[in-house]
Parts: sequence; C-alpha cells; structure tokens
Amino acid sequence: MTNAELPAPRTVVPIDPSLLIAEAFEQAQVTELRHSVTSCAHAAGLRGQRLDDFVLAVNELITNAVRHGGGQGSLRLWRRTGHLVCQVADHGRGISAQRLDNRSRPAADTAGGWGLWLARELSDSMEVETGTAGTTVRISAALALHQRSGRHRAD
Repeated sequence: MTNAELPAPRTVVPIDPSLLIAEAFEQAQVTELRHSVTSCAHAAGLRGQRLDDFVLAVNELITNAVRHGGGQGSLRLWRRTGHLVCQVADHGRGISAQRLDNRSRPAADTAGGWGLWLARELSDSMEVETGTAGTTVRISAALALHQRSGRHRAD
C-alpha cells in the first residue's frame, strides 16, 4: 500500500451489545454520569417512578464511591434478559460486616448510612462485595413488570 492509497473503512462492532455505559468517574463527573444513566435507563425501558427510583439508587452508589472510596470509582450499566443492571466499584477500605448486615432503616437523625439502604430499597436486587481492596455494588431493576390491573385473573 502506498501513501496515496486510502485504508479500507473499518467496521466497529461493540464487544458486548448489552453494555450501555462503562466509565470511570470522579466527583466532577457525578452529575453528568447521572444524566447518562437516566438516558440509558429510559432508552432500555424504565419509565416513571421506576426510572426515578433506579437513577436515585445509582446516584447513591456513585456518591458513596466518591465519598468513601477514595474520590473516584467506576460504573458499568448493561441490559440482561429482562433487567437493567448497574455496578459501581471503588477502591476504598471496604464496608464493615456490621454495616452490611444491618438492613434496617437508619434513624431519622443519622447523618450517614442512607446510601446503601436507599439503593437496596429502590432497586429489585442488590449484591455487595467488599474488602480492603474496595467495594463493588450491583443493583438491578426489572424492565417489564407484571402489574396487576383492577381485574382479578383466574390462575
């Protein structure tokens, strides 16, 4: 090939077509990342209160990563059969077993401890892996809920 020849056009194929966001973040990117999550979650099929709840849960995880995980973290958002999944990871000191085991609502006058509780309450599932090398939290929301109508169904 000579310098005069143009290279053939490349076709870019996503490695994982279900992956919507994969991004490292710092405090300065929190708002922009929340907006990206909102757009992607809406495009994936979340609507109304379910969308608001999921985005608030993700925002709590992002904020926790910045606040407790060394000022930065990473976020991955993807579709999995019938669900939207978000994973937030940081490199903080980890979460104590006592805090993880306590699933009750924090006291109203408590300044901290609301992030994980809210994320758990506002999502359909939550998994936490934590240790001295950091914490990874994964939440999910069903994309299609079978909601009951005012009529009774015969099973």
